[in-house]
Amino acid sequence: MEEQPQRIFTKEEQQLLEEILAHRRDVRGNHFLNTPIPQNAIDTILDAALAAPSVGFSQPWEFVLIKDQTTKQAVKATFSEETQRAALLFEDQKQKEYIKLKLEGIVESPLNIAVFYKPKDGPVLGQTSMPNMGKYSVVCAIQNMWLMARSLNIGMGWVSILDPEKVKTVLNAPSENQLIGYLCFGYTDMFYNQPELELKKWDRKKLQKDVVFEEKYKSP
Repeated sequence: MEEQPQRIFTKEEQQLLEEILAHRRDVRGNHFLNTPIPQNAIDTILDAALAAPSVGFSQPWEFVLIKDQTTKQAVKATFSEETQRAALLFEDQKQKEYIKLKLEGIVESPLNIAVFYKPKDGPVLGQTSMPNMGKYSVVCAIQNMWLMARSLNIGMGWVSILDPEKVKTVLNAPSENQLIGYLCFGYTDMFYNQPELELKKWDRKKLQKDVVFEEKYKSP
């Protein structure tokens, strides 16, 4: 096999990637526009997912594209159930803040994509000691989708307050498949310059000094 010359990136390209990473945002329903997403943009986002790394080159992902409002409403129903339960886990002011948050855009976004992990039969290279590596590979695909969407000026929101089994039933998913991400895509009237939950002081942004350790963790 003849080797192709390796691709070397310029400083300007590296800085552009930094910009895309820094300006990736989780977009909620109150900011989605109903403008349809062109098919070529959808294909570009899906191709980005397929370019993700996967353990043992297993590529254990499957995608369900959802545009039908009836299907979206069925998924939204499980979100409504789960968010009511979740609110009870927070106390006092946090609970009041939680109830005010707009945490999804299932109906408002023109395109939803459910991303599934499809396990392989038999052992998978690189997954024998850490079985969750297959699911992590699917998460890598979702991150690729998020960054590619942002580069296309398309917003994406990841909805995690769902009952995955109910979503599987709505989508008629195979029993062995596991829902990893339920994603909402659409053009938006704005991208925040900072994460929305940071702006609303739900929590603070962690710095390198908070999370990076040299060599090993320090003894207590």
